[in-house]
Amino acid sequence: MRKPKDFDSELKALADKAKAIKERRVRQLGELVAATGADALDADLLAGALLGAVASKDAAAKEVWRKAGATFFQGKARQPAPRSDQRPEGALPLDGGAASA
Repeated sequence: MRKPKDFDSELKALADKAKAIKERRVRQLGELVAATGADALDADLLAGALLGAVASKDAAAKEVWRKAGATFFQGKARQPAPRSDQRPEGALPLDGGAASA
């Protein structure tokens, strides 16, 4: 007779794998924000821009954004956006993204 499968351990392994994949995705998203220079933007502005892109129904604008993204990933435009002089590179914004005066 065959040994019964241990479904609990298989489910735990799948859950651990799913968690690792989600963590990797979040880390890569953060790396993408930094690589594009978008980490220099205020958190509210960045969130608003992303929400606007998600909500946009303009297929032409989305195609322009897609092409720009593809070009970025091909290495042709790996120049991050110009940084403002508000914060030194790598500094995090204070007060949840609000720029200090």
